Amino acid sequence: MNDPACAPRPVVFLALLCLIPAAADSTANAGEERVGFNRDVRAILSEHCFECHGPDADNRAAELRLDVQAEAHASAIQPGDLTGSLMWERINSDDPDVVMPPPDAKKPLDRTQIQTLQRWIEQGAEYEKHWAFMPIVRPQIEFAGRSPIDVFVDRQLRQQGLTPAPQADRRTLARRLALDLTGLPLPPAQMQQFLNDSSPDAWEHLVDRLMASPHFGEHMALPWLEAARYADTSGYQADWERFMWPWRTWVIDAFNNNMPFDQFTV
Repeated sequence: MNDPACAPRPVVFLALLCLIPAAADSTANAGEERVGFNRDVRAILSEHCFECHGPDADNRAAELRLDVQAEAHASAIQPGDLTGSLMWERINSDDPDVVMPPPDAKKPLDRTQIQTLQRWIEQGAEYEKHWAFMPIVRPQIEFAGRSPIDVFVDRQLRQQGLTPAPQADRRTLARRLALDLTGLPLPPAQMQQFLNDSSPDAWEHLVDRLMASPHFGEHMALPWLEAARYADTSGYQADWERFMWPWRTWVIDAFNNNMPFDQFTV
């Protein structure tokens, strides 16, 4: 969407802002044909290896850690050397007593995951800190007046051989915006008001009106209520009323009052 948008509000756009450094890192690595630990490898190791070779000392097998670079390189991975890497030997073994993950774990690696690990080891098996603990670095990208998110999405589409869809008409864009910000279709009167507004700020005015609606806070609060398993009763087994609604109202009001995220978390 190339239409101008209003300035981001801290609570609403936090998730989008967190994605920007990850997207920048993704495009940089893709251009170098390199495997990224955070993007490509961490999820594989977390799903298939860390249960027995991760941070939990009580369940760790063979005193082998694959979540810490120094320990992994010292015992299981020789950066740049597949034949000298115990990890590579074990994940490719045909011996059920040797192969990793073990058959009884029922978490076999597929061919794509094995190829990813192969390229990672060949390229030096570099680890990265979790993205949440890495400093945000502004990418060196020319946005040319476009939204940074549009630029990142466009680059990734083209790298995958996909052509961006043409921009939708104003009515469709307004409908999508209303559903995104309030979860409700745009009332006919407001839709007509937007379509009749030929000013350069028409889109920004529509965004402002929707974010000023009480339905904005109601819609944005839903993921937080779901994460906390909010309910007005204790459930069907013991369907007693409980008084949780003040918290629900507080979360809704936090969005509608544009409470800064640091205050929201406290």
